[in-house]
Amino acid sequence: MNLFPELLKKYTKENLNARDAQRLAEFIAFGPVIFQTARIMLKRGILDMIRNTRGGLTIEEIAEQSGLSLYAAKCLIEASLCIGLIIVDPDSDRFTISKTGWFLINDPATRVNIDFNHDVNYLGWFDLEEALTTGTPAGLKTLGDWPTIYEGLSSLPDQIRHSWFGFDHFYSDHSFDEALDIVFSYHPRTLLDVGGNTGRWALKCVEYNPEVKITILDLPQQIGLMLDNIKGKPGADRIEGMGVNLLDPDTPMPEGKRFDAIWMSQFLDCFSEDEIVSILTRARKVMDADSRLFIMETLWDRQRFEPAALCLTLTSLYFTALANGNSKMYHSDDMIRLIDKAGLKVEKIHDHLGQGHSIIVCRMA
Repeated sequence: MNLFPELLKKYTKENLNARDAQRLAEFIAFGPVIFQTARIMLKRGILDMIRNTRGGLTIEEIAEQSGLSLYAAKCLIEASLCIGLIIVDPDSDRFTISKTGWFLINDPATRVNIDFNHDVNYLGWFDLEEALTTGTPAGLKTLGDWPTIYEGLSSLPDQIRHSWFGFDHFYSDHSFDEALDIVFSYHPRTLLDVGGNTGRWALKCVEYNPEVKITILDLPQQIGLMLDNIKGKPGADRIEGMGVNLLDPDTPMPEGKRFDAIWMSQFLDCFSEDEIVSILTRARKVMDADSRLFIMETLWDRQRFEPAALCLTLTSLYFTALANGNSKMYHSDDMIRLIDKAGLKVEKIHDHLGQGHSIIVCRMA
């Protein structure tokens, strides 16, 4: 059912010559230090210095302006040259920015991904193999003692929590305006926001529509954060929260209620296939023939550009190593299969929203 086979063609044949393949193999072998070199060049402002100086800078000038020793500057600059972040003029020994360096500075997605991987994931990656073999988030112990990362979000140190939410919000928020138009074209008066996090989507909804009433389902500790976040904001009186553990298959959606719309944004990727079917089956019980379920996900096979697919498939391993040990960024065929299994039917798919999101609109089968 994949509608974008051009993207996947990249993975059906060899694209590198032998020398480039060998270089990529060494990139992989030295991946951790390549990452840290680039991060430090950004954090210390060295890439900015080089970019902003007409004609470039010498190593001596870089050392002086950055406050680093000449030794430290040489190590960073020589590594950055071989990595491909900068270019050297053979006549003047001055360094200028490369295209890759430019993207590191200017691409907001890249900056968010760097902070997320350094602050949240870096130490936990060491335990990826254990996570893969045990089905548990073995790397999570580097952050705290919780069964999944979600129970611990409110307890993370400030910088780690900032980078986690920065990653989460960057990818969801850029899709909200388009998503609001899609959801409210169905004229819902009641909306169930499953996994509503800090309430950002709910606030957007009550601002967009003066009548809609929102119920947010999330873990009890997240509901507490959400209520603090929305307090005093316009429309907050039309938002209520319910603390539940949806991992428990016996936990129902709000009993005795029926919703015009159910919203799940970047939510189902937090669960295994069996758990997704369980959640969708329970969602179906608060729907009727006129209800619609909206699933917004970054489905890796439906991306417009290949770098996005790369980011998403690697993000799957964050879920493995740190988040919960058993979820991932899903291929659309897998998600559609799970929707069908839960007794729902895909009515329409909207692609290329914001930072590569799709919205799957479902109704009762």
